[in-house]
Amino acid sequence: MTKNFVTNNSVTLLFDLDGTLVDTNLANYLTYKIAIEKVINTKISISYNPRERFNRVVLKKVIPDLTKKEYEKIIKLKNKLFTKYLPKTKLNTLVVNTLKKYSKTNTTILVTNCRKDRALMTLKYHGIINLFTHLLYRQNVCGLNNANKYKIALLRFKLSPDSVIVFENEEFEIKDAVLAGIPRKNIVTM
Repeated sequence: MTKNFVTNNSVTLLFDLDGTLVDTNLANYLTYKIAIEKVINTKISISYNPRERFNRVVLKKVIPDLTKKEYEKIIKLKNKLFTKYLPKTKLNTLVVNTLKKYSKTNTTILVTNCRKDRALMTLKYHGIINLFTHLLYRQNVCGLNNANKYKIALLRFKLSPDSVIVFENEEFEIKDAVLAGIPRKNIVTM
């Protein structure tokens, strides 16, 4: 994982946040569970799976009959509660050590679908925000749902797909990186 793939400072490193730099799955699950229980006003049995990120898609699968209002309340409360559960997040030390090493000589960009406020909160909590040259998160990914964050990063920062190394843990995001033209050999998976 920490092989010397960067040989000069013309290589740009693109880092995903959730699951790649920081394991946020437990905090995310706990905040969703509490938000669900408060909004629907009942205890609910939702098992924690450390290999699956509990997200909006999973929420709709677990409780398919939520009203739009309940769904929106759950999301809003979940986002509000996340701060309280930051201590349940953990750095991926191998990836963070790579970030620390190359942030001194290379351009490093956070490329995440995470909301700006939660991304900044998480990066500040773990003391790694200053290791990035640029931050690209959901709000500045053209406001589009399901946008290819890697394609947008390449366009926004005028990067050649051959000149980037991507750190990513989600298979669908890896596919997006390849669709954006980034060679598979330039993608480091977790």
